[in-house]
Amino acid sequence: MTQSIGKYSVAIDGHRTSVSLEPEFWQALKEIAAKRQESLSDLVSEVDRTREGNLSSALRVFVLREFGK
Repeated sequence: MTQSIGKYSVAIDGHRTSVSLEPEFWQALKEIAAKRQESLSDLVSEVDRTREGNLSSALRVFVLREFGK
């Protein structure tokens, strides 16, 4: 089974950047943001402020923690 990784554009504190993630992780981030009633950019900015390491990895860990609750 081959996992495709996509590049997704997002604004972090008003600055555009892109992250490389599997589509399932990107969809999960969108679902978490919707559940929290916040924008995807706000959610990614929150993860960015508290991360150690690269942003894509931090987003994956964030999703896993959120779904593990």
